[in-house]
Amino acid sequence: MRPILMKGHERPLTFLRYNRDGDLLFSCAKDHTPTVWYADNGDRLGTYRGHNGAVWSCDVSRDSARLITGSADQTAKLWEVSTGRELFSFRFDAPTRSVEFAIGDALAVVTTDNFMDHVPTVQVKHIAEDLDDQTDESALVITGIKGRINRAVWGPLNRTIITAGEDATIRIWDSETGKLLKESDKESGHQKTITSLSKSSDWSHFITGSLDKSAKLWDARTLTLIKTYVTERPVNAVDISPTHDTVVLGGGQDAMNVTMTDRRAGKFEAKFYHKILQEEIGGVKGHFGPINALAFNPDGRSFSSGGEDGYVRLHHFDSDYFNIKM
Repeated sequence: MRPILMKGHERPLTFLRYNRDGDLLFSCAKDHTPTVWYADNGDRLGTYRGHNGAVWSCDVSRDSARLITGSADQTAKLWEVSTGRELFSFRFDAPTRSVEFAIGDALAVVTTDNFMDHVPTVQVKHIAEDLDDQTDESALVITGIKGRINRAVWGPLNRTIITAGEDATIRIWDSETGKLLKESDKESGHQKTITSLSKSSDWSHFITGSLDKSAKLWDARTLTLIKTYVTERPVNAVDISPTHDTVVLGGGQDAMNVTMTDRRAGKFEAKFYHKILQEEIGGVKGHFGPINALAFNPDGRSFSSGGEDGYVRLHHFDSDYFNIKM
């Protein structure tokens, strides 16, 4: 499995997202410029210029027409995917962290960080089909979470919003009223900051990665803990294969504790675990720093990883991967 090395960012990667068709890959980094690549051969297609802070996350609409990005410059921006044109900028009074379109792309959930006197928030924005009707107003604002919210995603049928972050607790909120419906158990849940959250392709369950050196699989409706995958390093990124019973975990120590000599010593590999049996089935090395972002292609035949080293590595699976017998 030879990786394709995609060099387009000057700073560490923060987030990767495929479109629904799996032919485009969007990457976000600390260098202010989200980038779109061909997911097949790794050619750079274009960039989205307009942010002036690190870009923490992005999402693409179902028809691949629009991109939304959340940045430390206190804005979330809507872009036209095909031209790179900025369509609209949502302004906040704190850096924005996580963004995601709802099913139907008429709503987006955006989180803002705790900043100076501002508490972290989860906000729902209406996304107008016609740009002339687009407003900055929030349809819902959820507060009351302590510590940074690293991910907020829509639950099944847009009925709920699932949040996770620094306080190591996963919460499920009613997306209409903003009422807290469930929160994860302190004993069985994560013990340290939750860095990442990724849903299964049918939205029925999701996986979280944490600095407590584990990833956990949860039921998206009941918040029941299903599985736990234990590793020997902090987990920064997770994803679930859309076609096989595998999950991928990536991480490594914080950049400041890293020596750049031995790739193995820093444990900078993407590790694959069997989703059901929780056993490690393989790893892919290559990054010269912690892995900050992982994503499976929706067709399940390839995956990409983004590292602290500024590279995106695109891997097409060999036939051995599809024939793994457990």
